[in-house]
Amino acid sequence: MALAFTKMHGLGNDFVVLDATRAPIALDEASARHIADRRFGIGCDQILIVEPPRSAEADFAYRILNADGSESGQCGNGARCFVRYVREAGLTDKRRIVVDIRDGQMTLEALDDDTFAVALGVPQFAPARIPLLGFEQAATYRLDDVAGQSVTFSAVSLGNPHAVIRVPDVATAEVEGIGPALERHPAFPERVNVGFCEIVARDHVRLRVFERGAGETLACGSGAAAAVVTGIAAGDLDADVRVDLPGGTARIHWESADAPAVLIGPAERVFEGKLVSSDQG
Repeated sequence: MALAFTKMHGLGNDFVVLDATRAPIALDEASARHIADRRFGIGCDQILIVEPPRSAEADFAYRILNADGSESGQCGNGARCFVRYVREAGLTDKRRIVVDIRDGQMTLEALDDDTFAVALGVPQFAPARIPLLGFEQAATYRLDDVAGQSVTFSAVSLGNPHAVIRVPDVATAEVEGIGPALERHPAFPERVNVGFCEIVARDHVRLRVFERGAGETLACGSGAAAAVVTGIAAGDLDADVRVDLPGGTARIHWESADAPAVLIGPAERVFEGKLVSSDQG
């Protein structure tokens, strides 16, 4: 049986979107890895599955599978693609929708035909909520055994765990060395997304992200939010910040500690097709 899909991207962070609103789609890790494979499958950073809502107040549910087949609780770039997809597929005509995700809900909004806003939730800084083991809550943390060196980072959860490392220049950041080592460090029992952030001005940062289960991607929406909210919490950034990523530019707005971080940026449809060789259930 062929599996219909839509290929989309947000600032180069690319996704295979599957519609499971009419019939369930069951993918095991091997099937997800096959779909995500850029040589033998379709190719993507994550797979997004659109499902019926699980709660009365939601419009849809939203599942995210990483390229390695593991499940993620959050993906800001994917969420922008999600809202564009459900509107263009005729599944809703609402401009503002609520979706159930693994660990709660998100509100998504179409600002115009090409720009979308995602309320990612209230940032959680407590180590138990990230989760981060072996530390009391602090502005920064230090691990002395990451790829043979000491690494200082901030940490936050935005529905998924993030570590943010300040660097003087993202172009020379040790993404491929520190990224995978910190991603799988025992201090992060659920692994972690690792951001390398260069502050340009109080309203402007540059960022590269090594995503758990995917490696370095061209953009990471929740990673952009993590970089900004940790910078705001440290007193180094303003409430509205431009984030330059390898795939393009997004904006993050965060008003206060009890407010959700809001991600604003584009989402693009690339092509549609059917995969006839997948092992989907």
